[in-house]
Amino acid sequence: MAIIVNLDVMMAKRKMSVTELANEIDITMANLSILKNNKAKAVRFTTLDAICKALKCQPGDILEYVEEDQDE
Repeated sequence: MAIIVNLDVMMAKRKMSVTELANEIDITMANLSILKNNKAKAVRFTTLDAICKALKCQPGDILEYVEEDQDE
């Protein structure tokens, strides 16, 4: 997929664990792990909003577009 989720990078910068973030934004640890490990097919804007508030960052700090090779 061309969208990369850099949630783990922002969490490390803020020294926040998956458990802490999941509790703060009221999401299951399983769903947060799916998002963090680039396995999610979609993300709700309300979830993205909550993550940005909790980590004090912008959506662009978490989501990155990387052009894929045409061979893939």
